[in-house]
Amino acid sequence: MLRYVVERLFLIFLTLFVVLTINFFLLRLMPGTPFDNPKITPAQKELMVRKYGLDDPVGVQYLRYLNDVLHGDFGVSFRLQDQPVTKLIAMRLPHTVQIGSMALVFGVVVGILLGALAAIYRGSFWDGFVTILAVIGVSIPSMVLAALLQHYVVAEWGMFTYLYNPIDATRGISVWDSLYSSILPAFSLSLYVISATMRYMRSELVEVLNSDYILLARAKGLNKTQVIMRHALRNALIPVITIVGPMTIGLLTGSLVIEMFYGVPGLSRLLLNATSQNDYFLILGVNVFYSFLFVTVILIIDLLYGVIDPRIRLRGGKS
Repeated sequence: MLRYVVERLFLIFLTLFVVLTINFFLLRLMPGTPFDNPKITPAQKELMVRKYGLDDPVGVQYLRYLNDVLHGDFGVSFRLQDQPVTKLIAMRLPHTVQIGSMALVFGVVVGILLGALAAIYRGSFWDGFVTILAVIGVSIPSMVLAALLQHYVVAEWGMFTYLYNPIDATRGISVWDSLYSSILPAFSLSLYVISATMRYMRSELVEVLNSDYILLARAKGLNKTQVIMRHALRNALIPVITIVGPMTIGLLTGSLVIEMFYGVPGLSRLLLNATSQNDYFLILGVNVFYSFLFVTVILIIDLLYGVIDPRIRLRGGKS
């Protein structure tokens, strides 16, 4: 197990290095510069380019930036008053995590429960209801759901709020107020998670319930509840855990539309603004951070396999 973890950590650092390198050189192919502004004179533009070292050869810039990253410095934003990239990410991350984690937990829990219910009572009303709900959840874009929720739930019924409210003591916004305003954005994101989790949970649990070892467990005298809780659910959760990883990253990186609808000052909006303004270091910092989240989640998912299924063991760095 230890060897496996060490190898995966090495691959994580290698992956981050490759991502940083590719993004660094691709950004230099983007048209324009961070200082394309009609209000800036050519002389001022030249001074800014020289200030940030953008007049040096690309190879020199890359080596200098790589050295700074190794010392924990991801540079500063060209367009946001020279604020450090790490500070900007730290300011926006809690809002994205708050919305995404609520959507993930709610979506996975509800999806597992409904998927298990559909598998246990296969062919019944609940099975058909879950199937229809899964199709609807996959078919409706998050922007459409967000608009419907704002119109009916907020405007018509007077429940919840139009916009997300971050915690702010000066404005009297408490933790509860912030969580309350996060319910609609989180639910807008969670519908797809619920649908995907339900479909995987149902199909896998149906297959597991028809397995020979389940028949053996029933033959030994275990009742239906014991068979499902002790044997079936544990094995059916393995593919569900597999899709939770990509969904987690998707909620953290693909929530731009929801952040725009509900006014969430998250990472997705920060990345969009940085891209539209050619803010090189900010784009690089957010991309590397997203990559770090992705490979870390994949490592955690791999380690959870051995916990969920005792048949899976990591020996000598291999499963």
